[in-house]
Amino acid sequence: MRRKICFFTGSRAEFGIMHELMHRVDDDENCQLQMIATNMHLSPEFGLTYKEIEADGLAIDKKVEMLLSSDTSNGIVKSMGLGMIGFADALEDLQPDLAVILGDRYEMLAAAAACLIYKVPIAHLGGGDITEGAYDDAIRHSISKMSSLHFTSTEKNRHRLIQMGEQPERVFWVGGLGLEEIINTPTLTLGELEQSIDFNLGTKFLVITFHPVTMEDHTAEGQCRDLLKALEEVNSAYKLLFTLPNSDTDGRIIISLINEFVSKNKERRYSIQSLGKKRYFSALKYASAVVGNSSSGLVEAPSFHIPTLNIGNRQQGREHGDSVFDVAANCEEVKVGLNVILSDDFRKKAQNTVNPYEKAGTLDAIFKTISTCPLENLSKKRFHNI
Repeated sequence: MRRKICFFTGSRAEFGIMHELMHRVDDDENCQLQMIATNMHLSPEFGLTYKEIEADGLAIDKKVEMLLSSDTSNGIVKSMGLGMIGFADALEDLQPDLAVILGDRYEMLAAAAACLIYKVPIAHLGGGDITEGAYDDAIRHSISKMSSLHFTSTEKNRHRLIQMGEQPERVFWVGGLGLEEIINTPTLTLGELEQSIDFNLGTKFLVITFHPVTMEDHTAEGQCRDLLKALEEVNSAYKLLFTLPNSDTDGRIIISLINEFVSKNKERRYSIQSLGKKRYFSALKYASAVVGNSSSGLVEAPSFHIPTLNIGNRQQGREHGDSVFDVAANCEEVKVGLNVILSDDFRKKAQNTVNPYEKAGTLDAIFKTISTCPLENLSKKRFHNI
């Protein structure tokens, strides 16, 4: 009997990281790929990115609508409740042998809880990370405690999961899955990228992604305004390419501010909801630097050997290499940080940086385990004392 491996995906970034693993499962005669698409994938506001999944040649088995048109705490908690209901129906129909969940978003917490009750063992990608400024941190650890197999991006993260009581023989340091995509994904030329977004980036531009810091109350607007004020003073030779934030608490506040900022100077500024993996990697290939508080600036950008300005507390505690420069989320510090990362000395440092998330054979290691590990009693766990 073919092993039914079910992937949950709720965002463009998550699908971009997992899609080669999905294809590997789909191509294996001993496995049956199942996929549940949810949250932002199904939202017109966030680009209906489920179409990118279908365009990639993968079938979506179940679409679970859950995202309310609200980025308040109340709206997000209610969205999680809707997700739980939908995931219950999807699991009832699909009856997977193993679930694959990446990361730390709130919709994945609902998915993991549903799998736990259905006794579907979970293979968790990206556990053990630390991001103290976001509630993603607690969500990530919670998913880890509901999971049976763990694939970590660094050795420190592996040890952290063992410290949390996970059995060492079930925790695998494999490296960052998305980084192999950088090698395997053909990029666009700069001209093709510009044509695809209908905007002239030129030879100097910044890629900017700024999310709410969800463990702080009512800071999104002030921090975003400070960032935009600092960006106003960046050398006019640099164009600004914004990728808009996810459906987190207060995310729509940031989207509104960025779009207003862009509208005041459309020759130099551009915003887009989703670049998709190919265009995003292409943008990083040609960008002068990455600015914001996205995990991509710490995990993926260093592999392109470009500087990252990491702003505020969202990624606090996450490992990163020497190409990342940390500043507080206020205008003056951001301005100082921009001057640092755009300096010749720092750019040279970035060109020689070592990315702590890179490890050879990541995809093969994950696939071999999820496709061949014994399933009997996999859901049963014992606490590992150290």
